[in-house]
Amino acid sequence: MLVTLVVYPIGYSIWRSLFDARGDTFVGLANYARMFTDPATFTALKNNVIWVLVTPALVTVLGLIFAVLTERVRWGTAFKLIVFMPMAISFLAAGIIFRVVYERDPQVGLANAVVTGVYEVFTQQASYPGAGPRPGDLLVEDGAGGYATAADVDPGSTVPLPLVGVGAEYVPADPVTPQPPEQAAADAITGTVWFDFTRGGGGTPGEIDPSEVALPGVQVQALSDGEVVGQDRTDEEGRYVIEGVDGPVTVALPADNFTTPFRGVAWLGPTLVTPAIILAYVWMWAGFAMVLIGAGLAAISRDALEAARIDGASEWQVFRHITVPLLSPVLTVVFVTMIINVLKIFDLVYILAPGSSAQAANVIAVEMWSVSFGGGQNFGMGSALGVFLFLLVLPAMLFNIRRFKQEQQ
Repeated sequence: MLVTLVVYPIGYSIWRSLFDARGDTFVGLANYARMFTDPATFTALKNNVIWVLVTPALVTVLGLIFAVLTERVRWGTAFKLIVFMPMAISFLAAGIIFRVVYERDPQVGLANAVVTGVYEVFTQQASYPGAGPRPGDLLVEDGAGGYATAADVDPGSTVPLPLVGVGAEYVPADPVTPQPPEQAAADAITGTVWFDFTRGGGGTPGEIDPSEVALPGVQVQALSDGEVVGQDRTDEEGRYVIEGVDGPVTVALPADNFTTPFRGVAWLGPTLVTPAIILAYVWMWAGFAMVLIGAGLAAISRDALEAARIDGASEWQVFRHITVPLLSPVLTVVFVTMIINVLKIFDLVYILAPGSSAQAANVIAVEMWSVSFGGGQNFGMGSALGVFLFLLVLPAMLFNIRRFKQEQQ
């Protein structure tokens, strides 16, 4: 059975890698030479290096943390069950789940919903992206994405600021009819900001009509020589009052009112696709590491731990100098097993990476499949890639076998 299932496939793959795509012509090492000069292979190899350097260490560390902490919480068994549960999900299902999690639209994708939520806490969001005044009206572009009055305005003036181009999704859900501002004080400037648009046509441009909508939350500034000397935000009826104006100023609507809002991160774009897939992989395998390390932790003699505590060691010192050294054989097995697994990673990369990012996320196993079965039909090159992948995995496999023999002895 070993010869049929293991030895023969390895030997045949090595032999097949020495022939051309159809298997008719012997080409020697030409497939290997071509493999190491192909940019796609270099990308796949680079990504495999990233996987090996990051993923095994991250999975092992998280598994160790979970295993240690679950021994100290009341519902440790339930927590272990929840962390281990992703192992029951196939890579195909996990890939589909994370395609939704990484969706660019924050209304759909969980990751971007969290990112945009945090971003909005610390950043003032635009009120009406894409809006602006009518061409030729009182306001002109200021060169920075905002708008300002073409001429200075004296204190005590009323400056109406009609806007158009407000997207339907940004119109207030409970529209309020804009109201003319009250008479400005001698040291103030007042006005109204509203959506200068009447459904079905009609209305007078630049004047408030009963069917038009007030625009609350618009930031209005008073500028003197480019410096902000006063500002206010429009209320529910679109009115603003800028007080403390002691000379002619420019009334401006800064660019923050109109810039396109932050819509999240392109997790599956060419730049972040590999880290995003690694996070999905860690989500699946952290439970596996936790269970193995937890089993090793349960086998540690509690006498050594208690003796260290009696001698005055802190919990961190006990963990660092007692627990981790005693767990080193288990940690090594988990780490090496993860190296073997990530070198062969295929499913998540193939499913999660969209077509636009497939090349950026490419790994050796996916390249091998693409060359052989994904349209290339070059089984000589595919076999060469398979042999190369086998050689990469072989040292980790031999290391594990050596450790198993040492433990038996």
